[in-house]
Amino acid sequence: MAEAVPSNQELFTCPICLDLLKDPVTLHCGHSYCMGCIKGCWDQEDHKGIYSCPQCRQTFTPRPILNKNNIFAELVRQIRNTRVQTVAPAPDVVVGLFAGPGDVECDVCTGRKLKAVKSCLECLVSYCEIHLKAHNDVIPGRKHNVIDAIGQLQERICTQHEKPLEIFCRTDQSCVCFLCMVDEHKGHDTVSASAGRKEKQTHFEETQSKFQQRIQEREKELLELMKAVETLKSSAQTAVEDSEMVFTDMIRTIERRRSEVEELIRAQEKAEVSRAEGLLKQLEQEIAEMKRRDAEMEQLSHTDDHIHFLKSVQLVSAKLESKDSLSFHVNQGLSFEAVKKSVSSLKGQLEEFCEEEVMKISAAVNEVQAIYTEPTTREEFLQYSCHFTLDPDTAHRNITLSEGNRRMVWRAEPLSYPDHLERFDEWSQVLCREGVDGRCYWEVEWSGGWINLAVSYKSISRKGDVENCWFGYNDQSWRLCLTGSNSSFWHNNKETELPLVSSPRIGVYVDHRAGVLAFYSISDTMTLLYRVQTTFTHTLYPGFGLGEGSSMKLL
Repeated sequence: MAEAVPSNQELFTCPICLDLLKDPVTLHCGHSYCMGCIKGCWDQEDHKGIYSCPQCRQTFTPRPILNKNNIFAELVRQIRNTRVQTVAPAPDVVVGLFAGPGDVECDVCTGRKLKAVKSCLECLVSYCEIHLKAHNDVIPGRKHNVIDAIGQLQERICTQHEKPLEIFCRTDQSCVCFLCMVDEHKGHDTVSASAGRKEKQTHFEETQSKFQQRIQEREKELLELMKAVETLKSSAQTAVEDSEMVFTDMIRTIERRRSEVEELIRAQEKAEVSRAEGLLKQLEQEIAEMKRRDAEMEQLSHTDDHIHFLKSVQLVSAKLESKDSLSFHVNQGLSFEAVKKSVSSLKGQLEEFCEEEVMKISAAVNEVQAIYTEPTTREEFLQYSCHFTLDPDTAHRNITLSEGNRRMVWRAEPLSYPDHLERFDEWSQVLCREGVDGRCYWEVEWSGGWINLAVSYKSISRKGDVENCWFGYNDQSWRLCLTGSNSSFWHNNKETELPLVSSPRIGVYVDHRAGVLAFYSISDTMTLLYRVQTTFTHTLYPGFGLGEGSSMKLL
């Protein structure tokens, strides 16, 4: 037999949470509540010792013991089952509505879950299309706050009171329930969640705007980097093809020179062999003739005819004396050893030249960087430390140098430095001997009235009190000026005021190829004072200037 389900379902709605009763209890006055809801209300009245019904305000002393109303519980169960059965879908409607990865599941479905479409912020339950209709139809006229389906609904419940988080506490900057507001957050500055959202919205929109701007900047950087990579690839391919052509031409040139040397050797060999063969033939003929004459002489020596002998001897002797013999000298040390040595010397010179040029090529290749990275920590900066010494030939006469020309002190009494074309004769300045044409970092410690830390081209003027001689007052130099009351940066007679620097230690970083010059205040951390991005056309030299009573030391 089918179960009889009550038609007036409002009788089974909790007046506190406005939902179907959960573990229903009935008070002595006859009103029913969810056990959790009435306990929460009475927990707030413990300090009074008197407990009341939220509807009729009847009071109870002591606090009543609550027992589950089993009849109401069974009726509520039937209502819930009827609600689900009433809206049970046809099988063909359900196809394609099952929850998949990333979907919010319906909390009411049993077995395979359907995809939730809405979440109720009061029931803290997510519903599919089917159970959402049941949720809305159980008690007509009920208005719950329903939003698009979201996960983690339990995060919207107060863990202490199991009530929805509906209040924003400005004092603690946290979301609380209405029971928290009268308990641990009592007396705090509180507003509704919607009002708190409105207050935070402006700041959030500003943050979002900045974030979107940062995204645009990053996207622009991404495009620039992608373009740089494509340019790098194209340039690299062109460089490979060009270098291959050059090396191929070089190989052909070497092959041509090798052939020329071989032809020279063979031509000389042929000429000398031809001369020698001509001499050999003449020598062979002369030897044959001499042997024939010797045979005649041998035969004549055995003749018995004295008259014939005497006449023939005179004739033979005359022929021997009139015959011209070949005259030459044979070079026994004949060889091409000198040629071999010359070729070996050429090979050595070529290898040495190629090694030097390949090192230059390697340095030029390493300069091609799609991404420029600048040091950020002191340890990274110290990897580029450079050792500098002050040049006595440039030091003004009021500056004395010591400690291996790495410390300078201003003196009121001028020193008797000899005249020198590179000496600053008006401004109390000095340059270092060593220049910078790559990456370099150095630190100084200073004290006294004021100092100047500078980098300068060597071509800066030295004579007179004109601005062309003073660091920072021309296009030849860049200067950081530090005093006890202010700090500033100078270049080309233009001043940029900076925050006051109190640190006695200053770091200077230069990347000549990247056109970077940066000054840092050194303490427990490195603080950027000023950074220049420009193009350096010549080698840079560290320079320093001292005021009255000041001193400085290169570290």
